[in-house]
Amino acid sequence: MNRVGPSVWRRFSSVSSSPTFVAKPAPSKARHHVQIPDTSFPHGYSLTGVHCGVKKNPSVLDLTVILSTSSKPASAAACFTRNAFKAAPVLVSQDVLEKSAGRARAIVTNSGCANAVTGKQGLEDAWAMVKATDALLPKKVKSEASEDIHDTFVMSTGVIGQNLPISKILSGISSLVPSSLGSDFAAWERAAKAFMTTDTFPKLRARTFSLGGQTFRMAGMDKGAGMIHPDMALQSALTYAVDRSFNSISVDGEMSTNDTIIVLANGAAAGQTKEIEEHDPLFPAFREELTSFAAELAQLVVRDGEGATKFVTVSVEGAPTFTDAHRVASKISTSALVKTALYGEDANWGRILAATGSVSLSTSIDPYRVNVTFVPADGSTPLPVLVRGEPELVDEVRAKEILSEEDFEIKVDLGLGSESAQYWTCDFSYEYVRINGDYRS
Repeated sequence: MNRVGPSVWRRFSSVSSSPTFVAKPAPSKARHHVQIPDTSFPHGYSLTGVHCGVKKNPSVLDLTVILSTSSKPASAAACFTRNAFKAAPVLVSQDVLEKSAGRARAIVTNSGCANAVTGKQGLEDAWAMVKATDALLPKKVKSEASEDIHDTFVMSTGVIGQNLPISKILSGISSLVPSSLGSDFAAWERAAKAFMTTDTFPKLRARTFSLGGQTFRMAGMDKGAGMIHPDMALQSALTYAVDRSFNSISVDGEMSTNDTIIVLANGAAAGQTKEIEEHDPLFPAFREELTSFAAELAQLVVRDGEGATKFVTVSVEGAPTFTDAHRVASKISTSALVKTALYGEDANWGRILAATGSVSLSTSIDPYRVNVTFVPADGSTPLPVLVRGEPELVDEVRAKEILSEEDFEIKVDLGLGSESAQYWTCDFSYEYVRINGDYRS
């Protein structure tokens, strides 16, 4: 179905004057793709994105290669999906991380095919991508060399249940030469574009900050427009950050077979500066920077959700524990009834309460302590709809003003404690159904 303007949908009923509903087109997301100064990117990385033939259109990039060019392997951390049907690249990357004791030098990613639920052949293909990318790196010294230890993480995204066109991918990897990779914005942008699927813009960000007199640079890219409700776990700083970022977003409540987050830190800009360990006084500040950066990247995924017209922050306060707050926020954010009401710009706060009340917490919810408020993003006056369990006389015109905006917040105060959590979600639109109804065609 191709549309230039909004579609008009008519409800069928026995009444001839049945109401009509105008389907709103998703707003343009182009403004979220921003130019980043070359000086903002971390040193010691060389990367690119190319077309190798996974996707039919030769103008569309589908292969990303990232190499760390520092003299020593980068420190590596990763979080992986908990889905029982872990894709072959997830299993292979887990093995690489374990056997390398948290060290790596490269990442290779393809889009257009997830290499998930592909059996023995899928594993062989994922390992072939690892080995081909390893071959791009400088030869290891004898003390480092081992047939069981590899330097490359592998990721794939796209359709599940189909085998990779592995010969095309391996040819694409082996054809790369140093001059075809770069470290400027254009190179990072190509890399980010090469693992887009239904995304409408490449998700790339960078930041610079100082700790203890040392300058740190972070760059990150991510993708995802559907099947987004990650559930991942691993080491300290990254686990903390992921719980408050990528594990706090939802587009459609579905857990992918391929969700993976990888962090490399090569120290190229700092020379011989020692690594920040968990007991280091600088560690909490570094963890907060990583968390903030991860949240910025994660929010881009929600903003580019398939068919999304809204970006909604769900804040849960007054909870006994962070876990309690996080679970309530997750339930609200994944409720199909809530998400369809968001699309219809309907202040149906009863659905928010129904979702909240369905969650078992460490302390039982007292309905007469709960508050629900719609908070506009422009800083104007919030709109309480429930105060200490009692419904307010809601100004429907004001409610419509808030919910008609692209960005706003739903705030729920449980009145049970001092812990809080946030989730970021979007609405369900007709366009979401259209995209996922013919995803493979």
